[in-house]
Amino acid sequence: MHTTSTFRTMPRDSYQEGLNSLREDVLYMSEIVLERLRLGLDALEQKDEAMAQEVIEGDHEINQLYLDLEQDCIDLLALQQPVASDLRFIAASFKIITDLERIGDLATNLGEYSLEADRDVYPEVDIQDVADVTIEMVENAMDAYGSEDADQCYTIADIDDEVDERCEAASEMVVRDLIEREIDADSSEAEIEQLMADVSRLLLTVRDIERVGDHAVNIAARTLYMVENDDDLIY
Repeated sequence: MHTTSTFRTMPRDSYQEGLNSLREDVLYMSEIVLERLRLGLDALEQKDEAMAQEVIEGDHEINQLYLDLEQDCIDLLALQQPVASDLRFIAASFKIITDLERIGDLATNLGEYSLEADRDVYPEVDIQDVADVTIEMVENAMDAYGSEDADQCYTIADIDDEVDERCEAASEMVVRDLIEREIDADSSEAEIEQLMADVSRLLLTVRDIERVGDHAVNIAARTLYMVENDDDLIY
């Protein structure tokens, strides 16, 4: 990965190399983020404390990557006076690393949830299946960014509508069941509080997975704008 000092001393004939390096580094960051996201989901599924701690402790690396790439974008903008297409690329890259950093934060959330979870409530809510879809969305969004594939961007946005519906249905099912559930008269206050904590954690997990899909759409939207100067998906 290039350091910021590289851009500060970059002659004009190395400008394209700097842009290429930025693209490669953004793609590298996405690989790290996706790896941590998968690990966070595995930790949650397996109730694995070591995996969870690895995700949580690894958040610093993602934050540092973000800061390094942010500075690279600033240097390219400030020192190289990019033309319109390059300006869109740099601006899109800056927005994309922001979404990647936030996906990293969501992976950390999953790691933290797994440290608190000691049982599955509502096993019929297939968290892993929905999460797999959102991971694929991020992968495809980054592939579209790397290959400048505008068509793929619309496909990602369409899939997100399905993810939103599944997450909403899962949340509604959990809430409805909780409302209708008859609490055993022999249940202690501690048991009731534990149930509420488990339900709250499950709802937060569903929300965070849905947000991963939203960030994938953001990446696709910025890619579409970068490639075709089309802001149709930006919202």
